[in-house]
Formats: sequence, structure tokens, C-alpha cells
Amino acid sequence: MARQIITTANAPTSPLYSQGVKAGPHVIVSGTAGIDPSTGSLVESTIQAQTRQALTNCEAILRAAGATLDDVVEVGVLLTNPTDFTGLNEEYARWFPSDPPTRYVAKLGADLPGLLVSIRMTAFIG
Repeated sequence: MARQIITTANAPTSPLYSQGVKAGPHVIVSGTAGIDPSTGSLVESTIQAQTRQALTNCEAILRAAGATLDDVVEVGVLLTNPTDFTGLNEEYARWFPSDPPTRYVAKLGADLPGLLVSIRMTAFIG
């Protein structure tokens, strides 16, 4: 099974990892933060704003791979501060209002200034 590297200008990039990889019917989106790709900077310092931008970035990567949020089967969330869980859920519920994918939430191990959340996804295009 050949893998295809997914790239888009509509999400943050790094030379250290691919934004996404498509392998067969699977699309794996790298951990993505609430960075505005047009400025390269984190958006507002609220969990809701950073969650919204991270999900926007994930959606752009999915689109570049020919997938949508409806194709997502798993979401992984890393929070800097576990007390942001309620705020994360407020925004997240807007993106997956019914029949949500599986999800895990864990504490982010790296201490990056201003970063509140990182989100990764796996989609299945079938």
C-alpha cells in the first residue's frame, strides 16, 4: 500500500512531520495546534479559540486528502491544562454534534508557551 503525503497551505506546517498521510482508505492527521496558518501564530489564548482553530486546521488537512469530518473515526486530544476540559468540550461539540468519532483526551507532556491544545485525527474513506 503506497502512502501519500498530504499538504495544504490552509494548515500549519513543520519540516519535522507531515500534516497528514493517506494510506489506502486511511487518512492520519498529525497533532495540530490552534495556529493560524496565515500568521504562523497561536490564535487567542482561550481553550475555545485554540480548539476551534486546531479543528479548522485538521479539517483543511482532511479536505486536502479528499476526506471530511464525517469520515473521522478517531480523535486524539492533548490538553496542556486538564481544567480546560469543559471549554474544550464546548467547542468540540459544535464540530461533532451527533454520532461523534471515538476520542481520547490526555495531558500534553511538552510545555510550549501559550499552547493549550493539540488535536490529531484518523479518518477512513470507504
